[in-house]
Amino acid sequence: MAAEPLYELEGVSRTFLRGSSEVRAVDQIDLHVNAGEFVAVQGPSGSGKSTLLQLLGALDRPTAGSVRFSGRDLGSMSDQELTRLRLHDVGFVFQQFNLIPTLTAAENVEAALAPAKLEGRARRDRAEELLGQVGLAERRDHLPSRLSGGEQQRVAIARALANGPRVILADEPTGNLDSATAGEVVAILGRLSNESGVTVVLVTHDEQIARRARRRLRMGDGRIEVSPFAEEAPTARQRPLRARPLRARPQQA
Repeated sequence: MAAEPLYELEGVSRTFLRGSSEVRAVDQIDLHVNAGEFVAVQGPSGSGKSTLLQLLGALDRPTAGSVRFSGRDLGSMSDQELTRLRLHDVGFVFQQFNLIPTLTAAENVEAALAPAKLEGRARRDRAEELLGQVGLAERRDHLPSRLSGGEQQRVAIARALANGPRVILADEPTGNLDSATAGEVVAILGRLSNESGVTVVLVTHDEQIARRARRRLRMGDGRIEVSPFAEEAPTARQRPLRARPLRARPQQA
């Protein structure tokens, strides 16, 4: 059975005014992303990668064209509906870890679970489970200042997974990490796609990071230049980490 598209973009553009000039950050993009895919969008700074990710995450609206998520046109949804979609269906991971410095790793994840309205014990158990999935069970009580950059990014991934999203959107998630640690973070994202069916869209300027994805797109001047690269089977060095599957949705207490 063919995979169903999670995203369908048709003729999508996003323009901005800069003084008296119009800047076309995204220019007439047609793109389908299937559920469970791991897609890397590669390109230099200013190519439109982050703007595209904002459109996929319902953080912005296109100037022209349509963005459909699971068959629903995001452009026809109210601000309240888009807020609910971001809360329940989309997880964000950024280059900056954006952890609350006064909260432990577990408390940072618990904070993201607040909308699920889990009871205290169930919330703590869910946070511990997610931290275990990213290999940080023993660091649950550490403040961000006592975690390495890679560990902080793994906490950010656990936090993004808190409400069982259907898609993870990662904007240069390895930009502040060394190459070895970056590989570990991307392996976790690959495992989410391979074992849990979570769709992952990652934007990066790094060729080696992009090669870890099952499908690669290249952007330049707001357009997708090559779509897609030939799929590459992961090598032993690239193979995703082994761990038990994540649950798609948190269990209610």
